[in-house]
Amino acid sequence: METADNVTRPTGESATATTEEWSPGLANLLTNAVELARAAIVEFSGADTVGDYLGAGYEDPTSATHRFLAHLPGYRGWQWAVVVAAYPGADHATISEVVLVPGPTSLLAPDWVPWDRRIRPGDLSPGDLLAPLPDDPRLVPGYLASGDPQVDEVALEVGLGRRRVMSAWGRAEAAQRWHDGDYGPSSQMAQSTKRVCRDCGFFLPLAGSLGAMFGVCGNELSADGHVVDFEYGCGAHSDTPPPAGSGSPVYDPYDDGVLDVTEKPAEKPAENPVEDGAEEPAEDS
Repeated sequence: METADNVTRPTGESATATTEEWSPGLANLLTNAVELARAAIVEFSGADTVGDYLGAGYEDPTSATHRFLAHLPGYRGWQWAVVVAAYPGADHATISEVVLVPGPTSLLAPDWVPWDRRIRPGDLSPGDLLAPLPDDPRLVPGYLASGDPQVDEVALEVGLGRRRVMSAWGRAEAAQRWHDGDYGPSSQMAQSTKRVCRDCGFFLPLAGSLGAMFGVCGNELSADGHVVDFEYGCGAHSDTPPPAGSGSPVYDPYDDGVLDVTEKPAEKPAENPVEDGAEEPAEDS
């Protein structure tokens, strides 16, 4: 808390007026309107919602703002702000406004972000419509050359009339995203093998300028249908050597030819001696 001109103000309060600019008696009238401000909050929200008095701030030579701690569920750290006003020579102040404002420790919602900046890859669901921005830098009008000679030549030859095509900037951004993604050379899968996609039989190169770095995997047991970098690789490369033997690639096959087969020794009859003085059991007739 800071003190100026014998009036307490909340820390950080930016005042545009001081009591020295006011007419005689006006500063005292507005500063002492604490109970008037408290009564306005009680009338507006109830006595249980008003906490400790926090001080006063000044907006202009004819008004002051009194602040109280707010006791409201879900508004911890917030404050009641009551603006009182009076004209020079007045014998009482009036209530101009009662509002709830955040304090320095209040829990606030994050800054609002437009939807087009909140959307992320993977957010699109079946049935959703996601139109590109009117000035999307990834697209250029279809009547302009895309900058990819192979694509442009085919489009002119066949007479394709796409309204918009990817710009050079859009292709470069996509290439960087693919290179840094899950199917690029820095991924965990690529780091676990020495073989790369560019010499794999399942690798299907892209057409156009992007074909210099990327292709589509055609192996259903690997990155099937995904765009992969030339330097990406996995354990299902077409040149992966078969495992030794004819069994599991993990465990050696079981071979019973390495065992020695011997005959089982004959079992001896079980001994059951008759104790001295005991009669042998009579046979069943």
